[in-house]
Amino acid sequence: MDKRIKNIIIIIVIGLLLGVIKKADAQQDAQFSQYMFNGIYINPAYAGYREQLNVQGFFRTQWTGVTGAPQTESVAVDAIANDDKVGLAFMMSDDKLGAQSNLEFYANYAYRIQMNEDGSSRLALGFGVGAVQLGINGAMLFANDPEPYQPTGNQSTILPDARLGAYYSDDKVYVGLSADNLVAQFYKVPATSFIAQPKPHYYLTAGMLVPLSEDIQLKPSFLLKDDMAGPTSLDLTTFIIMKDAVWLGCSYQTGVKLYNKPYLQSNLGQPAAIVLAAQLYTIKNYRIGYSYDISLGALAGYSGGSHELSIGYFFDRKDYRISSPRYF
Repeated sequence: MDKRIKNIIIIIVIGLLLGVIKKADAQQDAQFSQYMFNGIYINPAYAGYREQLNVQGFFRTQWTGVTGAPQTESVAVDAIANDDKVGLAFMMSDDKLGAQSNLEFYANYAYRIQMNEDGSSRLALGFGVGAVQLGINGAMLFANDPEPYQPTGNQSTILPDARLGAYYSDDKVYVGLSADNLVAQFYKVPATSFIAQPKPHYYLTAGMLVPLSEDIQLKPSFLLKDDMAGPTSLDLTTFIIMKDAVWLGCSYQTGVKLYNKPYLQSNLGQPAAIVLAAQLYTIKNYRIGYSYDISLGALAGYSGGSHELSIGYFFDRKDYRISSPRYF
């Protein structure tokens, strides 16, 4: 590994470890149960992974039946360039939670380092630049004793932002580390505003492929997410892949205590959910996925669950090398 690559890796790691973070209420990133099919949302280094022009969209409605429950849409397109050494991606998402709204978009770049002769093993180092528009609708805030400066209409602000990530994959395993809100965290929201202050979110994900037979493979994976302000969340997922066309799986989502956070309530419960998911490659170049989350915590008796739909289309390349949809 030459000196230039080592320096790039050091910069990525330093960026991911940045954490000048206040222990206060913060804007939370939206979650996707099908994160494994929407890698660019959590990691800019995922750009170009499919080595094809790839377009995808996600729609999630969470805690159906609960007034003001989260609703999220995401659209992304990514492609390859410069003899497969560069990945490029554009991602936009819109998230609403009660009176809060969060619209963000990023242009992402990934430098992909070939780790073996046939290119099946690669280390990608990525970054993204963009902006986030944070807003709150005061007309949706109902309080018996309104706080000072509580808005009666819309408040919004636009902040520049950047994200960093690293992603390694080969024929059997993958692992990714990333962080976002690295710039937006330093732009202070006015004290008279009810808009939540952005905080960095850190993502660690990994998975592997276990062949069970010629046509059946097992793919376990996990996603760990932390913002150093709220509870840490963990997703444990297992998919069965049949003939590279049908994915059937389930996930367990919960909160975990990795380290002491004295600013959180000592009796704070850990939310949990079970996710049932499926993905089909029914028509050439198309994929469609659906997942249903079943709440196990306090919302179990009040929520109708969460629904998530994803759809994607990729354009064929004559020299397409990766034939198995093992990580996307």
